[in-house]
Amino acid sequence: MYLIEIYKSVQGESSFAGRPCIFVRLAGCNLRCSWCDSEYTFKGGYNLTEDEVVDEIEKLAPAKLVEFTGGEPLLQDRELIPLMERLLAAGYELMIETSGERPLDRVPPSVHKIVDVKCPGSGEGGSFRMSNLEYLTKSDEVKFVIANRDDYEFARAFIREHALEASVGSVLLSPAFTKAPSTARSTENCMLDPRELVEWMLADGLDARLSLQIHKYIWEPQKKGV
Repeated sequence: MYLIEIYKSVQGESSFAGRPCIFVRLAGCNLRCSWCDSEYTFKGGYNLTEDEVVDEIEKLAPAKLVEFTGGEPLLQDRELIPLMERLLAAGYELMIETSGERPLDRVPPSVHKIVDVKCPGSGEGGSFRMSNLEYLTKSDEVKFVIANRDDYEFARAFIREHALEASVGSVLLSPAFTKAPSTARSTENCMLDPRELVEWMLADGLDARLSLQIHKYIWEPQKKGV
């Protein structure tokens, strides 16, 4: 399995935000989103066996929440799925953040899925695999990264067309972050003012959650391994 980093921090997004979490960031991604903040995962990485990954996770205990992220972690599903099953059997609570472009059918049902449906402003609109909707439950979350009004209207239409407000645990709307942020830990680095996004949500009565990447406010936005 090729990895970029394993580290412990607090969860920065989703309904898990603020909880201590062990992050396992896998190498490689098949998408190229215009606002991507993890392009350093596209190449390189280092190889670890399943046993070695488990050893690294155990060193970061007592945190029992583990997130697999990337890049796109499901590009390595052949190795990842058995690892997930092993960690679940050991009592870990697992999350995976994925674009939804790769099949979700083999992901164990008890893994919390955070699925990032790409909006048009990402340059990867239309990449979501629609058949994955049947594998989402009330334990899962669907995220839309919003760069502008067109992205918001796409997300609103997708949410309502597929009844996401009722079928998943949370719908997340996250303002896109600039790829070259300043060192300021503030919303000036957002491509879309969060206040404007909230105003749209309230005007439409959208049952969604504003999701800010709180790790970019706790630490400098460019900092890795947090």
